[in-house]
Amino acid sequence: MTTPQLDAEREVDFARWRRAVVTLWWLPVLGLVLGAIVGGIYSLRGTANYKATALISLGQPTSPGGALVPSYGTNPRAVSQIVSGAAYQRQAADAADMRASALRGHVSVGTVGSAGAGATRTQPLISLTVTGAHPKNIAAAANELADIVVAHTTASYVNTKISTFNATLENVKTQLKGITSQLNVINQALAAASSKKLDPFQQLLIVAQQNNAETRQGNLIAQEETLQQQLAFAKKVEAAVVVEKAAAVKSSAHSRSTSVVIGALIGLILGAIVAIAGEGRFRGPRDARG
Repeated sequence: MTTPQLDAEREVDFARWRRAVVTLWWLPVLGLVLGAIVGGIYSLRGTANYKATALISLGQPTSPGGALVPSYGTNPRAVSQIVSGAAYQRQAADAADMRASALRGHVSVGTVGSAGAGATRTQPLISLTVTGAHPKNIAAAANELADIVVAHTTASYVNTKISTFNATLENVKTQLKGITSQLNVINQALAAASSKKLDPFQQLLIVAQQNNAETRQGNLIAQEETLQQQLAFAKKVEAAVVVEKAAAVKSSAHSRSTSVVIGALIGLILGAIVAIAGEGRFRGPRDARG
């Protein structure tokens, strides 16, 4: 095929397109209008989607000697298995007043940060997200699932340690109260011995009792401080806790302006295609004869 023939065909195609636009200009315009209307209607019918995310720390349980205790409770994959369990999802759905089927496929687990090779004592936060159309329900479900994760990971082991620390701490406080009362009596006896000028041996005996009581008091105070630090470490570091409760936020929705623009653009393109395709049907007898 020669170049003049190609140029002639291009001119014919361009002329055909121009005749279609001039003759059937109303088709692209109609497509533009109808597309905008359909896009607007679609945006009105679209349902907003919400998500609620709870942040969980799985904790770092340690043995009495201070070594890390490896277990499934500190494995992020275990959290995914727990929250995907049918029984736990049913429990969360009941707490959130929703159907269990509404949670299937709408619960996801991710990690916020990660433990590097040299950070053996760093555990990532776990993000537990529930999505759905009803914000209050999904927030309640996410919080219930977060509590389930805490209860079924490190909490049971660490709670036993916390109970032991609390019991020991109460015992130490009771002993401190007894030592304080004993010291008050000894101090009163020592003051009376000084005023009455008792035998030096008796005074020495009272002073020895005072020293023993004060030493015992100091040891108990040190033990109390250690227990309080261990208790704080167990509660804040070792135990799994919900760092941040879930609150529902709108994650996606059909934007009315975007839907209208996209619908209008699609309608314009379809209208132009129909106009070009139908040009041969609407052109005049002269054009039909070529």
